[in-house]
Amino acid sequence: MGISSDNLIGLIMALSSSIFIGSSFIIKKMGLRKAASNGKRAATGGHSYLYEPFWWAGMISMIVGEIANFAAYAFAPALLVTPLGALSIIFSSVLAHFILKEKLHMFGVLGCALCVVGSTTIVLHAPHERDIHSVKEVWELATEPGFIVYFCAVVILVSLLIFRYAPRYGQSHMIVYIGICSLMGSLTVMSVKAVGIALKLSFEGMNQFIYFQTWIFTLIVITCCLLQINYLNKALDIYNTAVISPVYYVAFTSFTIFASIIMFKDWDTQNATQIATELCGFVTILSGTFLLHKTKDMGNKPAEPTVHPIPQHPSNQIPQTLDV
Repeated sequence: MGISSDNLIGLIMALSSSIFIGSSFIIKKMGLRKAASNGKRAATGGHSYLYEPFWWAGMISMIVGEIANFAAYAFAPALLVTPLGALSIIFSSVLAHFILKEKLHMFGVLGCALCVVGSTTIVLHAPHERDIHSVKEVWELATEPGFIVYFCAVVILVSLLIFRYAPRYGQSHMIVYIGICSLMGSLTVMSVKAVGIALKLSFEGMNQFIYFQTWIFTLIVITCCLLQINYLNKALDIYNTAVISPVYYVAFTSFTIFASIIMFKDWDTQNATQIATELCGFVTILSGTFLLHKTKDMGNKPAEPTVHPIPQHPSNQIPQTLDV
């Protein structure tokens, strides 16, 4: 089965996005480390990282990557573009190993390979996306009961994580910050898809910005992106980058594809074999992520505790008995 010209453009954009986004994790963390030594850490509410050139360089790299990713969603289906984010895991993990000295063990490399294999499986069996001719069509899909239920559930869960669990467990449980970013990310991608289609159609001569739906999708994109940036900064400031990247990828990809299935009904055109193959790809990715998480410290030898001799005090000495 050949690949269409639009899918090829989307594929190239997605690959470029992975390189830029993978690099941004490392560059931003370099800026966060430097800021932590000069001011209040981002994890505790500080914003001294805003004065660090490295952090801004990382942000620029991430913005370029997101723009490329944005363009990819305008040309290719979400089920093809989103899994390619696995390449950003590999790129950031390797850079973290050499630049940040965050040791990536042999099993971590195997975990990365599993992520790539699982992503490739999903890409090869991704369904064809339906043709969209107006942003109004996307709005109709987004306002169907199934997606409205999903949207409300995401808003409730994110609110609980932000206001109840983040203050208590954010600095000890990585999944809190990652959960916020991933859940909001699924809404971001659905809105990005809508805005991308609007831009594409507008460039083709059919102006979509005369419709209020386009501006609502744009507002959702901005709001979700700001929340993701804030809580991703907190996660990067506390936890190991080689672990943050794959866990964030898996959670973000899972929620995004789930949202896409609900909104665009991608599985309606597939048979049971194709769906089962895609699910196997997900299991492979999850296995790789689990392997990365469980072996993240295997390459680092724990420091041997220093044993200090207990000084002998005269009162602690056992008196010797005299033979009579």
